[in-house]
Amino acid sequence: MAPRLPYFGRIMAQKSDPNSKLIAENRQARYHYAIEDDLEAGIVLMGSEVKSLRTGQSNIAESYASVENGELWLINSYIAAYKEAGVFGHEERRHRKLLVSKKELSRLWSAIGREGMTLVPLAMYFNDKGRVKLKLGIAKGKKLADKRETEAKRDWNRQKQRLLKQHG
Repeated sequence: MAPRLPYFGRIMAQKSDPNSKLIAENRQARYHYAIEDDLEAGIVLMGSEVKSLRTGQSNIAESYASVENGELWLINSYIAAYKEAGVFGHEERRHRKLLVSKKELSRLWSAIGREGMTLVPLAMYFNDKGRVKLKLGIAKGKKLADKRETEAKRDWNRQKQRLLKQHG
């Protein structure tokens, strides 16, 4: 007979990690670009920037990533100034260095070299260890006809769901 394990009450469902949370999302990216591949990159931040991100004051909608001098940079992202930092604060729209491996960097460089490809930030979030990560998408810009087609598909799917709900 197998030994019995002690019972310590009900087994609780695992809660999601309080450190992992979405900071900012670029919702228009999938509308304006066809995302071919994505990757996760670390980001070099100052202390006041991290404190400001914990309050959720950032925007990556107008930003993009670029390879300059053999390094990957996030350009034109907005992180609000942290009031309590005083003179030790940060510039709100400075270039921020992104951390990827050399192998990933060379892959990104070759992808950007192709016609019409760009690096678009999709989301910024705290991972389960509490570190700020940026999800980048290797994307190609959509033409107006492609955007209309995407919109038509989305509308048709909504209409299908309504019909199924009514007659289902």
